[in-house]
Amino acid sequence: MNEGLQSAFSGLAEQGGMGASRVTLWRVGSLLRAIADSLEARFNPVSVQGEISGFSRAASGHCYFSLKDEQGQIRCAMFRRAAGLLDFAPGDGQLVELRGRLGVYDARGELQLVVESMRRAGQGTLFEQFLKLKARLEAEGLFDASRKRPLPVMPRAVGVVTSLGAAALHDVLTALQRRAPYMPVIVYPSSVQGAQAPAELCQAISRASERGEVDVLLLVRGGGAMEDLWAFNDEQLARVIVAAPMPVISGVGHETDFSIADFCADLRAPTPTAAAELCVQPRDAWMNLLDSRQERLQNGVDRQLESLNQRLDLVAARFSRPSHFITRQQARLSAQAQQLKHAASMALSLARADLTQAGDRFPKAFSAAVHEQNARLENARRHLELLNPKLVLKRGYAWLSDAEGSTITSATQPVLGQALRATLVDGEVDLTVSARRLI
Repeated sequence: MNEGLQSAFSGLAEQGGMGASRVTLWRVGSLLRAIADSLEARFNPVSVQGEISGFSRAASGHCYFSLKDEQGQIRCAMFRRAAGLLDFAPGDGQLVELRGRLGVYDARGELQLVVESMRRAGQGTLFEQFLKLKARLEAEGLFDASRKRPLPVMPRAVGVVTSLGAAALHDVLTALQRRAPYMPVIVYPSSVQGAQAPAELCQAISRASERGEVDVLLLVRGGGAMEDLWAFNDEQLARVIVAAPMPVISGVGHETDFSIADFCADLRAPTPTAAAELCVQPRDAWMNLLDSRQERLQNGVDRQLESLNQRLDLVAARFSRPSHFITRQQARLSAQAQQLKHAASMALSLARADLTQAGDRFPKAFSAAVHEQNARLENARRHLELLNPKLVLKRGYAWLSDAEGSTITSATQPVLGQALRATLVDGEVDLTVSARRLI
């Protein structure tokens, strides 16, 4: 590309009569248009492949980014019409093929590529590494929400891991000073960009963990291209964040930037300033809470005092006028006496009514009881009559007994010549056994 520009400038020199004896004096705009015409004639249309960096989409729908490889980069602009034809969402780290026209952006005098079409050429190297590491750590459970810890409501101190010269540190300190000027802040300095940054970030977090000085740790850095934020995609850094004893808030880059540190941290903030705002409650909120609690306490004390004052006034009124107190007590006693008298009268009336009813029921109940007992006696008499032995004797039977009065019930009992007595219905007959015959 540099050789092409040199050729274009050589053509311009020839057209303008550049030589040892005469130099053409250009106006800036004319010179830029002449360069643009040379680029148009020499290169356009042009197709180029590279990796997207610093991609942004304006509110108008136009897209602006850089296309780069290991040897250089070029600014690109893709207007809304062309961007509307895309079938994918461009992003940093993507490897793409562009077709467009080289030109000069007059307002800045910069070389730019106006992109007319874009298609994916595969993932960029950095982005591919990012996705692979993200998938592996996610499979290990480093991103699980159940592992992440809640932030303390009132931390003892706040730690900040960032570069001492970074704008992010100024933003964080400004936000903390505004929201919670009473909060101690401890800075653990570290590089945030470059080959040495991952190791220094790990050391800074480990140092904060060993000291135990802070209850929450902010890991912050300002925005930048994907390669600028690459230190926060380090695997060892991710594991150190997870192992930290205190909650870690990641505020790396802008809201659209994501890093492995964001997924491992206990909370991701879109910006460093937002990270500072998330870690502490504003002083006004605590003051409002204290005012509210003080008002509730004061109201409770006032109500209690009012109640006690009323009781005191009542007691004072009683002692200041004892006659009124005695009169009230007499009235209460009189009312209770009337209640007792009325209750006794009602009880006596009910008892009289019960006695009258019992007196009315007694003759009938007594007569019924006597009749029932007579019936029972008559029934018993009849049973006794049925058991009388004379009824059996009347039917021609006799009762045999020996001289001692023992009953003879079998022909085997008496002996020959034994004297027996036969009791009949109307008397007794003495008998002598002369013979025995068994049936």
